[in-house]
Amino acid sequence: MDSYQAFEVTEMDDGSFSQAVVTKAVPSLKEGHVLVKVDYSAINYKDALSSTGNKGVTREYPHVPGIDAAGVVMASSTSEFTEGQPVVVTGHDLGMNTDGGYGQVIQVPASWVHVLPEGFSTRDAAVLGTAGITASLCIDKLLMTGIGPESGPVLVTGATGGVGSMAIALLASMGFEVHAFSGKPDQYEALKALGVKQIFGREELSESSKRPMLKGRWAAAIDTVGGVPLENVLKSLLPQGTAAICGLVASPALDMTVFPFILRGINLVGVDSAEVPSSKKAAMWDFMAEHAAILKKYESWVAPIELQQLPEYIDRILKGGVAGRTLVKVS
Repeated sequence: MDSYQAFEVTEMDDGSFSQAVVTKAVPSLKEGHVLVKVDYSAINYKDALSSTGNKGVTREYPHVPGIDAAGVVMASSTSEFTEGQPVVVTGHDLGMNTDGGYGQVIQVPASWVHVLPEGFSTRDAAVLGTAGITASLCIDKLLMTGIGPESGPVLVTGATGGVGSMAIALLASMGFEVHAFSGKPDQYEALKALGVKQIFGREELSESSKRPMLKGRWAAAIDTVGGVPLENVLKSLLPQGTAAICGLVASPALDMTVFPFILRGINLVGVDSAEVPSSKKAAMWDFMAEHAAILKKYESWVAPIELQQLPEYIDRILKGGVAGRTLVKVS
């Protein structure tokens, strides 16, 4: 390959941003790097921000977004990888300030690249991607604090999003009783089919309460929204409960007392899937491989699209109109 196709975002002279599929030259291989021919990527909220010119995500344009990339090795400057080997890259700086998975070719440091677990296709890896890694890290945090299926129900907020829906599928496969917080009634039946036992609508957790603690309902929670819903969740955890947080769709702010922490002994743990050590990320891929059966159950939550359809779906995810995972067929 001398050239490849990529979905590129360009900053215009008037400060606006344009999006187009363009042809780019395949770069020369750098020392310590790997060239990957990308088969699939996915749409994450961070991709939508990068694609619309958010300088908090991507500083310089033109730029190719895509924080997920699954494909095969084209060339490697290290002996760790061989040509044709199926691999996946998620997080780090991919798709932020390093051209990402919306291009048919990426060049990344070898330390960012993971060989796919046996039995995983590049499509499987992209469906899971950052959402699967993040959900797995959240579950790992729950397990580390002693939460198990016997502890009680686990609430997942932002349940129809990529991380939320993936967390539900994984938790249900592990035998947890899963509850969901969602503002999308049209997705309730789909959530139940994924393994949810009880659903709470947006009105039930979105109103701020002056009470320092609420009735204990959940042994644990995986939260993707932050803000008032997270405050209410923390106030409603059972003694020794844990909330793993990874998002801020509602708000990055918390306004509450320390009483749930010191009177019920609850835990609030944060999850970062971008800069997590490579060894931990590899362990999460192994964890997902152990629960690979969820992929068949999750298939109805996957919407495949082509590079040319990205503008439409980027607009949808920014407006909250996407459920599950949007899979981008790149090559």
